[in-house]
Amino acid sequence: MSEALKSFIIFLVLFVVILGPSAVIAAIGYASIKALGRNPSAAPKILTAMIVALIFSESIAVIALLILFQLFT
Repeated sequence: MSEALKSFIIFLVLFVVILGPSAVIAAIGYASIKALGRNPSAAPKILTAMIVALIFSESIAVIALLILFQLFT
């Protein structure tokens, strides 16, 4: 495998690994603001659910980056 192709594959996988959790974080933020606008008294429940979803999306991103670095080093 040529060095240019290997670099392109690494760049492409990094792009996907970063884009996925970013989209999830954006969707979580949009949904939580929309839910808070409808029912402000449910803020503690919404905050808890939002934090749990953010932790899961970030952990998936970190695991994917660790796998990527393990494969290409």
